[in-house]
Amino acid sequence: MSVSVRIPTILRTYTGGDSEVTAEGATLSEVLENLDASYPGIKGRILDDQGSIRRFVNVYVGNDDVRFLEALDTTTPDGAQVSVIPAVAGGC
Repeated sequence: MSVSVRIPTILRTYTGGDSEVTAEGATLSEVLENLDASYPGIKGRILDDQGSIRRFVNVYVGNDDVRFLEALDTTTPDGAQVSVIPAVAGGC
């Protein structure tokens, strides 16, 4: 399955500045493996040492946060959009 992956500014150094790239995979895990094959090191910025999505990184398939779905086992239908969004903290 071919999906588009939206890349946040902080990770665009891995994609040569591209804000959106294409990756293959039937699940989010497969998409991240394929993404890392094309852009070495990017998966390590999204997943922690235990292979889970980093605490301060949000990943969406379509409009759905994968933490409330199947996490890395979330299906990625052909043509889906995967968004990687770093969490933003702040306050007054």
